[in-house]
Amino acid sequence: MRLYHAATPIRTKTQQAVTRYACDTSAVFNAFHGPAPSICEAISGHPQTNEERIMTRIENVLYTAKVHVTGGREGQAHSDDDRLDLKLSPPGGNGSGTNPEQLFAAGWSACFIGAMGRAASQMKIKLPSDLALDTEVDLGTTGDAYLLQARLNISLPGIDREVAQAVVEAAHQLCPYSKATRGNIHVELRLV
Repeated sequence: MRLYHAATPIRTKTQQAVTRYACDTSAVFNAFHGPAPSICEAISGHPQTNEERIMTRIENVLYTAKVHVTGGREGQAHSDDDRLDLKLSPPGGNGSGTNPEQLFAAGWSACFIGAMGRAASQMKIKLPSDLALDTEVDLGTTGDAYLLQARLNISLPGIDREVAQAVVEAAHQLCPYSKATRGNIHVELRLV
């Protein structure tokens, strides 16, 4: 098993970018409460500039998902285009519906496979047609806080392990779900 946190020049640069994005909430707090050091400043060891505190914004929206949910974890989810109409049930409960963690795992998996395709194309590598991703999303607690963590178990049969690892790591930099979770939840990338 390889965790995402091993040190490489690409990861170091990525971690600097992640630190910038993670500081957004601290920037808002500091704007109202004065220049107290943010947690990001404490972690990185240097004060964050206003430029470093700005989150990347989408310049060109390609798609907007619109879903109406009622009843929370024991409710119903319905998309505006009628392609999604789901009953929701709490994880581990007796209900017959899906849960937000399963939906998140499915969305992230589909997106990550697309990112692997893009990464492989850029590397001039042909991915196997039977590639697969089994994503596990945990819902748990630490103290009184509810948290998520995830394991992406990636199967790239027939590809050299080092090449496969490079594709996975590049995909993790490209995938919007990976970008959204980076620095926010514990994530493990596993080649299986």
